[in-house]
Amino acid sequence: MAKTSEAKVGNILRYNGELVTIIELMHRTPGKGGAFYLGKFRNIKTGRIVEARLGTDEQIEICRVETNDFQYLYEDGDYFVVMDNVSFEQFNIPKSLFGPAAKFLKEGMDVIVSFESEEPIMAQAPNFVELEITYAEPAVKGDTSSGAQKLATTENGIEIRVPLFVNQGDKIKIDTRTGDYVERVK
Repeated sequence: MAKTSEAKVGNILRYNGELVTIIELMHRTPGKGGAFYLGKFRNIKTGRIVEARLGTDEQIEICRVETNDFQYLYEDGDYFVVMDNVSFEQFNIPKSLFGPAAKFLKEGMDVIVSFESEEPIMAQAPNFVELEITYAEPAVKGDTSSGAQKLATTENGIEIRVPLFVNQGDKIKIDTRTGDYVERVK
């Protein structure tokens, strides 16, 4: 247990039985009454933002979170199996922790996973992935209006909109946060 005055932005706390990360923490000293902290917390599981008023000497639980690099091995039902790059230990991580970026994962890719007392609480795919195009519609001559795009299928079965010049066999870079085409890779 720690005092509120020892907390910093980025710490992960157990607040009302939920894991939250501190987004903002401001110290206030009103003219009348004692000092206090105004905090904004983001719930790790739901993503909701909670605001709270905490006393300066109030006891809070700062959780010890270990974040490491792992290698994604394979999919197993509702879980992804990842391996610690140092100890070679394998862990099952729920797909839901990766969010929408889960569909872009490819075997052998490096991911970041955070654990709080042996339980995975956060997982993050790389911001950009390189995937090969397995099918792309042929571009029609004369169809060159500005920003024209066509559908293409990547090696892991994802359909994505790409510019007309991208062909089957090309490697492209995709932003996993938005799912958008970034550039063609040589």
